[in-house]
Amino acid sequence: MAVGRDPVPALMRPEYAASMNRSWIWLQLVIGWLPVWALFSLMIYVAHGGHLGEAMLVSLRMMVLAALLGVLVHRLSGSVPWPYPFQLRFVAIHIAAAGLFAALWFLLNTLVESLLHWRWVSSLGPGLLPYLITGVWLYVMIAGVAYATRAAERRAELKALEARSQLAALRAQLQPHFLFNALHTVVQLIPSDPRAATRAAEQLADALRCVVQEQRDQLPLADEWAFVQRYLAIEAIRYGDRLQLSTDIAPEALEAELPSFALQTLVENALRHAVAPRVETTTLCVSAKMSGGRLQLTVSDDGPGASEEQLKRGVGTGLQRLRERLHWLYGGSASLRLERAEGGGLQATLNIDQNAAASAPERLDDA
Repeated sequence: MAVGRDPVPALMRPEYAASMNRSWIWLQLVIGWLPVWALFSLMIYVAHGGHLGEAMLVSLRMMVLAALLGVLVHRLSGSVPWPYPFQLRFVAIHIAAAGLFAALWFLLNTLVESLLHWRWVSSLGPGLLPYLITGVWLYVMIAGVAYATRAAERRAELKALEARSQLAALRAQLQPHFLFNALHTVVQLIPSDPRAATRAAEQLADALRCVVQEQRDQLPLADEWAFVQRYLAIEAIRYGDRLQLSTDIAPEALEAELPSFALQTLVENALRHAVAPRVETTTLCVSAKMSGGRLQLTVSDDGPGASEEQLKRGVGTGLQRLRERLHWLYGGSASLRLERAEGGGLQATLNIDQNAAASAPERLDDA
């Protein structure tokens, strides 16, 4: 299993979420200023008469200046975070900033109107006090949107951290689970076939080196299949002729993405519940194909099968952990289905939308 890029869906990355939120900030600002511009245009038209188009143009200049000052307000919201618990100092800072915003807005509007008319024009409108009150109201609106947006960013970052932590925990649970089962194989061979136990221990060391070094949560099926072949080589020493392997993996499926150790979990579950309890030969079938942009990976056996109760609860803890990882990585764009195979046995089918895999690819910074 090759070691490479970092793991974790792009959508879960805090920096990705932050960049998306920054894009949304500007879109929200544009959309948010439109009704304010319309309201100011109507107010100027009603108060001063004249042409509606001229009122809209004056209002547009006023809103553009307010929006430019709003950039400073947004930066201030980053420098003065919302306090927990609430503090009077926070209120005092914003009262002073609101007054300064209103005064600067008045002065800038006056300067712009004076430059456009080539003479000093006092842009008071209905009067200085209503003008300043309007400026304070605009400040409160901008600051409110800025703090709400930053709160949304924090929630996105916390959600990303939760997802990374959950994936790391599931991976941490998976590795000891694999180690325990593989060591059990070696231990069983020691009294009956020490040479085979030695070979199995050497192969296990190679496999464990891959497990320890592998940090991706998502990888190509080709890498996963290479690791599973090592794992099956260890188990073949233990089971001998009791284990037969049949494969049907389409070449295009080898490039598809899936969670790391997903195929190994399905194979391990089949060995534990189908091969281990029997003395008869059990055939394990691994197949993979692409269908409509989705990877369909199937592991089936002709063993004793599973009861309805086992099917409902997912047979083993390994499969439950795999389902949880599918949820964190892909949401509803992936599924794991267990059912009785034709002619007996159990069939596990993993279905992953590759568009979801591409939008949540392997590159999560270490938590």
